[in-house]
Amino acid sequence: MWTKPVPATALLAAVTLTALAGAPAGASADPASANPVGGDLLGSRGLVVPEGVKPPPKTKATSFLIAEAETGHVLAAKDPHGRYLPASTLKTLTALTLIPKLDRNQAIKPSRNAVNQEGSAVGLSTKATYKVHDLFRALMMSSGNDAAMALAEANGGLAKTMRDMNAEAKRLQANDTVAKTPSGLDKPGQSSSAYDLTLIARAGLANPDFRRYISTKTAKFPAPKKWYEISNHNKLLWRYKGMLGVKNGWTSKAHGSFVGAASRDGRTIIVTIMRHEGYFWEEVEDLLDWGFSARGKVTPVGQLVDPLPAQPDPAQQVTAPSSQPPAAAPLLDSAAAKQTDTSRTVGLAVIGGGLLFGAVWLGFGIRRRRNKARL
Repeated sequence: MWTKPVPATALLAAVTLTALAGAPAGASADPASANPVGGDLLGSRGLVVPEGVKPPPKTKATSFLIAEAETGHVLAAKDPHGRYLPASTLKTLTALTLIPKLDRNQAIKPSRNAVNQEGSAVGLSTKATYKVHDLFRALMMSSGNDAAMALAEANGGLAKTMRDMNAEAKRLQANDTVAKTPSGLDKPGQSSSAYDLTLIARAGLANPDFRRYISTKTAKFPAPKKWYEISNHNKLLWRYKGMLGVKNGWTSKAHGSFVGAASRDGRTIIVTIMRHEGYFWEEVEDLLDWGFSARGKVTPVGQLVDPLPAQPDPAQQVTAPSSQPPAAAPLLDSAAAKQTDTSRTVGLAVIGGGLLFGAVWLGFGIRRRRNKARL
């Protein structure tokens, strides 16, 4: 759903901006871009909140973002474009990328490499065969790193899956995101941001299969000899009213991260936190409560941008014989094939139901930019 952006002058007049002295721990020391995706105010390394309302509850997270899914309005944020290690919240991008590409009933026999992945695992065996549907459950419910690798292998291998994931990030305009693993296990150069993870979650919520996987509390999972039960690691599915799920993550380097969405009265609030060093569940509940109380009552501080149009897969295109010389490859096809640590924004505005290239969103200053990766 596209909502007309609020003029930048109105935003500046209605927002309190608290700048931090110096970059937060875990992020690049380079200053944020003056023109970030989603609006100028989202370039702050500090707290950005609307005036006239009580600020969001305090959280120990270094970075967070609160947004309304239907409108894309960003209600409040702190260092939203700061680049951090995403841990298992990166599995949201893995699922969003691979769900449309894999047959849910396809049978998969995982490799020894897949079953021996370090960290959280669902317990895959090289002696068993699993359906893709079961592996997605293991990925999003039990945060199985073994399931992530098995799905990557089913997609044609790790290298291809990384290309696909990074191309999907570019399509979403999640320009702070660089995927190096399908599981979110720490790897040099890998990054995401609270803004990007919220973009990914919003896109995932529009996919019925993605939504089903993240909201399933318990499920039967196959094993070589018998089935056993797996449960969702998202504690809020059991205790927060309207909780839809999404994904939590943790590594010793990334610390705690979480993306959660909840719906009440036909409206969905998304809360994303990154680099939290403690127990964050109650803090997330408080942030969600604040989001529900603020929606529709405050001037948004930014906007979740819409995805770029999907580009056809050249490998699946059939070209009719022609006497004319082949046309040059479209610019976006060439760009999507290359993922670097350089953040770029393609100028795009969505008007009504159509797409207009080259337009500049004056309200939030969404335009071409380059940021050095901040990890």
